[in-house]
Amino acid sequence: MGIYRVSFLVILILTCVVIFVLSSTNLSSSSWNTFSDPISEGPEEIAELWVQKENLLASNFVLTDPTKQAESPKSTVRVNKPPRAPETPVPVLFRKDFKKLPRFDFEDIYNQDAPRRQTTCAQSLQNSEDKDFKKNFLPNIRLFMDKMNMSEWNRLSHFNNPFGFMEIKYDEVMPTVKLIPKPKEPLLLPRTGSDGCLRCAVVGTSGILYGSKLGKEIDAHDYVFRMNGAVIKGFEEDVGNKTSVYVHTSHSITTSPLVFQKYGYTTAPKDEGIKYVMIPEGMGDFNWMEGLFKHKRIKTQTSNNTRPWTYYGGQYNESRFYVLHQDFLRYVQNRSPSSHNTTQTFDVLCFYTAMIILLLLKVIFMQTRLMFYLKDVACLDYFKNVYLTLFIVQRFLMSPRLNSSHWVIVRPTNGAFTLFLALHTCDTVSAYGFMTEDYAKYSNYYCERDIKTKVIFYANHDYHMEKRLWKKLHDSKILKLYQRTKTGKNSPSTTPKH
Repeated sequence: MGIYRVSFLVILILTCVVIFVLSSTNLSSSSWNTFSDPISEGPEEIAELWVQKENLLASNFVLTDPTKQAESPKSTVRVNKPPRAPETPVPVLFRKDFKKLPRFDFEDIYNQDAPRRQTTCAQSLQNSEDKDFKKNFLPNIRLFMDKMNMSEWNRLSHFNNPFGFMEIKYDEVMPTVKLIPKPKEPLLLPRTGSDGCLRCAVVGTSGILYGSKLGKEIDAHDYVFRMNGAVIKGFEEDVGNKTSVYVHTSHSITTSPLVFQKYGYTTAPKDEGIKYVMIPEGMGDFNWMEGLFKHKRIKTQTSNNTRPWTYYGGQYNESRFYVLHQDFLRYVQNRSPSSHNTTQTFDVLCFYTAMIILLLLKVIFMQTRLMFYLKDVACLDYFKNVYLTLFIVQRFLMSPRLNSSHWVIVRPTNGAFTLFLALHTCDTVSAYGFMTEDYAKYSNYYCERDIKTKVIFYANHDYHMEKRLWKKLHDSKILKLYQRTKTGKNSPSTTPKH
C-alpha cells in the first residue's frame, strides 16, 4: 500500500507541474500592452467577430485601440466593410431561456473611450503596483450613459439588467435613453488650493458605524459618497453630515423613506450642489427617469401617482444627474480576461487533478456527477464554473450564484457599485460602514440604536464575496476599509499609500 500511495503522490505532483507550465503559457499568451486592454484580439478581429456574430454594420462599430492610446486618447480604428442594410434591433432575448448566466465571446468588450483622469497626486490609487489590480482595473472605462447607437444597443441587448437590455424592447426604452443629459465629466474636481489629490469617503449603512465617532473624519474628506437609506440627522457624530454624491435606484430612493422614517429619514441627501447617480436596474428606473426628465407623474411600487423630482429634496438639477453605464456595471461583475485563455487540454488536466486531490482528501464529491463528467469533456467548463471556482479568475465580483437558476436576480450591491465609482473617480478612497469579518457583532444598520438586529443576507447579493474583496483591496492598499479592532477602538485612519 505504501508503494501505491507514493506512486499516487508522484503522479499528482507531475500533473500539477504540467498544469503550472500550461497555465503559465496560457496566461503569458495574453498581451497586456496596457492594463486597460480587455482582450487579446485586436480591434479588427473584434469588429469582424461582431459582423459574424450579430450581422452588425461594422463601419459604424468603433473601438478604442489600446496600442494607440498613448499617442492620442481619441485614436480609434475603423473597419470599413461593404455597405449593408440599415441596422435594426436584434431579436429580444428572454431570461427564461437561460438556466444560468449566458456567456458570449464579446462579454468582456467595454466602452473605454472615457478620457483618462490626469492626476498629480502621488498617493493616487492609479499608481498602485498591485499586479491583480493593474490587470483588472480599467481606468478609462465609460462610467455614464449618454446617447446610444444601434450597434451599442444590439451588443448590450445580450446582457441582463442592470448590465444591459435583455428582455427589453428597443422602442420601450430608447426614447428615455435619448433624454439622458450628456454627463459633465469628470464627476469631481480637486478642491481649489489643494495638493491635487481627490480624497473620498464612501459611507455605507452597516451597524459597525454606530458609536464609531467617525463623523468629523468622514467630513474631512474632499468628497463623500452615500447610497440607499443614508440616515444622517441625529447620527452626525458617527457618520458625518456631508454628502457630495448620492447613488440610488428608483426602488431604493422610494422605499428608503418608508423603511427609515422612524429614524427621521424623509428624503435623499440634499446638500447644495450634490450630484445624483442612478443605477439603471430595470424598466422601473427608465420609467422613473422619464418622469424625472419630463416632470410628469408615474406609477411606482409605492404609489400610482409618484412625482420623481420630489424625492431629491429640491436639489434635482439635470446638469448634476448621472446614469451609470451598463458596461461599467458589468465590468465590476465580469470574469477576468485571463479566464478566457485556458485550453481544453488545460481543462482536462484541471479536472483530473481536482479529482485526485479530492480522493487524497477522502472527500466524497458527487460521485454520480463525476462519472457523468468523465464521459463528456464538454461539461468540464461547467464543472469549473460551478464546483471549482478557483479556475475562474474573477475581475472583481463574479458570484458563483450566477451559475445557478437564480442568476437573473444576482448582482453586486448598490454599495459595491458606489465604491467602484469612487475608485474610478478619486485618488484615495476610504470605505466606512461596509461589511467586515466581525459583522455579526453589529446591527444590520447603524441607525438601529435601541435593538441589536441580525445582518440580513438578501438572495440577490453575494455579501460574503464583497466582504472578502473589500478586505483584499484594503490589504493591497488600494483603499482603506474601516474595521474595528479587538479592543473595540477604531482602526488606524491613515490614508493608504500606493
